[in-house]
Amino acid sequence: MLPKDLIRRIRKLEIRTRKVVSDMLAGQYHSVFKGRGMAFSEVRQYQPGDEIRFIDWNVTARMNEAFIKVFTEERELTVMLLVDVSASNEFGSKERTKAEVAAEVAAQIAFSAIANNDRVGLILFSDRVEKVVPPRKGRTHVLRLVSDILTFKPEGRGTDLAAGLGYLRRVAKRKAVTFLVSDFLATGYEKPLRLVGRKHDLVPVVIEDPLEQAFPRHGLVEMEDPETGERFVVDTSSPSVRGRYARAMQAQRDERRKLFRKLELDHVELRAGDDHGKALAQFFRARARRMAA
Repeated sequence: MLPKDLIRRIRKLEIRTRKVVSDMLAGQYHSVFKGRGMAFSEVRQYQPGDEIRFIDWNVTARMNEAFIKVFTEERELTVMLLVDVSASNEFGSKERTKAEVAAEVAAQIAFSAIANNDRVGLILFSDRVEKVVPPRKGRTHVLRLVSDILTFKPEGRGTDLAAGLGYLRRVAKRKAVTFLVSDFLATGYEKPLRLVGRKHDLVPVVIEDPLEQAFPRHGLVEMEDPETGERFVVDTSSPSVRGRYARAMQAQRDERRKLFRKLELDHVELRAGDDHGKALAQFFRARARRMAA
């Protein structure tokens, strides 16, 4: 049994998410994530304009008239949500933490998937794989995934993207649409990102907080690294300190974008406080245009 306040929280998130899905996402999701391929459906009589290469010569020989094979798209997909639950995601300078943003984005993706009759699974990771929920269909299953993301207490505090990606490579035998939801405050993940991107349709979803991009002026501030527990004092009134920090974060962002381009991975960047549904819809539209080009 879940606490009543959590049930209300999940229900509120579901209502908000379903509206976004019905208004903006479901149709676009269908158009940019293709099924596993084409499956044979039936044969029918040849009609002028049909592709000659699809003629079924065995049936044609028996019936003494031309028949062609008809194929339909195997639409059903497996969607995997690979969600970072490390300690850095508990930070938030706006009304929601990065973890809450991750839960909302995961819910929007999951409801879009089940609206298209796809299966959705979940892998939670920190500096290790923390929890795995196998792919299934249905509203009840999606609500369970959202609850897990919101309430799970990880054993690890650090971030190891390679751990989550490596586990997915080992267990997902068939191609899956994979959303990697993280703040990407980590290193050493280029190789596993490349390997997973070769086999699966991988979409990195980067969640950032505005305060992580630039310090405000608040004088001497004691800060703590949520993953290591290290504490230090920062003089946020110093222009040089704020400048060095902003440049370092921008350099990290530029390197990450460069890596995604190199690996030809479409990615989404979301900031806490922004309209995440609108950002996802813009991503889907941009991806659809690239696929049609």
